[in-house]
Amino acid sequence: FDMPCIPPSALINHDTIAPAYIKMFSTSSGRNNGRGQPYSTIRDYSDSDSDVDDGEDDFIQREIRQQRLMMKQQDEGLEMLGQSAERLSKISMGIHEELGHQNKMLNEMEEDLDTATTNLSMVTIKTKELIQKSGGKRNFIIIVILSFVVVVLLFLILYS
Repeated sequence: FDMPCIPPSALINHDTIAPAYIKMFSTSSGRNNGRGQPYSTIRDYSDSDSDVDDGEDDFIQREIRQQRLMMKQQDEGLEMLGQSAERLSKISMGIHEELGHQNKMLNEMEEDLDTATTNLSMVTIKTKELIQKSGGKRNFIIIVILSFVVVVLLFLILYS
């Protein structure tokens, strides 16, 4: 979305300024021009000057319309920007909630892993103690050899 570069002066509320501008420079105003004369008595406008006034009024009206159009475009741009910010807010809140759930699951998994590690350490220690009580590695090797002999004898008995 390309937003036109608009000068800060275009951000002024032209609904109140433009009518005041027109009133200030109109000939029907009874204001004082600073010299003791009302604006309407400064000049006596002829018919040829009314064309200039009409041109100035047209110019002012065109400027007012153009500025209102620019303000409308800015409002539309700001509206789109606000909607985008709202969508980003919703997405970021969803991400925040999801991260909270995942952090909770990771903490539970870490606690379970710590418990499993502790239990495995205790089983390893008890297994080592059991091996030491049963005679160590020497008795273990004797048991493995005797088990192998039993398997060989069973094989010979079944196939002879």
